[in-house]
Amino acid sequence: MMKRWRRILEPPLVLHTCACRRSSSSSSTSSLNPIKTLVLDKIHQNPLPHPTRSHHFLRHSFIPSTTPPPTSPRRLLSTSSKQNNHQRLSEEDKGPLLGDETDGWEDEEEEGLESQAGDGGDGGGVVLQNLPWGDRVLSIAQDVLLQFGDDFKIFSFKITPRGYVYVRLDKLSNPYGCPAMEELESYSQEYKRRLDEVGAQGDIPDDLALEVSSPGAERILKVPDDLSRFSDMPMRVSYVEATESDAQQKDGVFFLDSLELETENCVWKLADVRENRDPQSKGRPLSRKRRDWRLKLPFELHRKITLYLD
Repeated sequence: MMKRWRRILEPPLVLHTCACRRSSSSSSTSSLNPIKTLVLDKIHQNPLPHPTRSHHFLRHSFIPSTTPPPTSPRRLLSTSSKQNNHQRLSEEDKGPLLGDETDGWEDEEEEGLESQAGDGGDGGGVVLQNLPWGDRVLSIAQDVLLQFGDDFKIFSFKITPRGYVYVRLDKLSNPYGCPAMEELESYSQEYKRRLDEVGAQGDIPDDLALEVSSPGAERILKVPDDLSRFSDMPMRVSYVEATESDAQQKDGVFFLDSLELETENCVWKLADVRENRDPQSKGRPLSRKRRDWRLKLPFELHRKITLYLD
């Protein structure tokens, strides 16, 4: 969720440190996520924003690279360096101060809505909303990414009529697809510089606000394109077993056993995770019968697949 910063304080400022619990469908106690520290880096020296001055800021969510990513992605936020951008961000400036329920960004993405394939968020894809400047800012994003080599690709890209640009970068060599914070920052700075240059020429709006992030654990995996890449990880699979419209949707945590590309089928096996075990087993692994169980599903019967974090 992204709202507005109401005040900008002296850098470096630790805004919030917390241990957040990862959501789980299991009834047992959830494990703690890595501690996150949010830091606001003030670029300009004015302690309080003024309607005629612009501000550029980044929000860093530092997460150890040796741990699985939390369900929320790593994000970098920046506003335009153009003066009239701050006027847009400063509307309704009588809201709560830092420390209240705000994380510094006006969220135009629908809160609480489940990700859908191709939604321009964690469902991947490109959403330009028929805006006349959409193709140009997407082209700039792709050109900047060429500087970072073949290990990166744009997972999703979305723009909004109010001038927000959302980019999620996927790092192919990372097991979870998460770029390092330094890599996100480097891309964000270069992309913002290019946007400002083109905006000054009048080809695109000169007051665009940018968010660069990594896909969260809720990223939707494409069938079959993404499955081999994450075959060593458990996945949460939503599916139906018939093509009828009233077919009941089921859900399970599986490992990919095999892909049958010629017949367009996936073969799944049970993952040895808590929710697949007998509650009476007291932590013992799956029985041989359950280990040998297989589910064969046509591609078209998969409804949603995401990574599973126990």
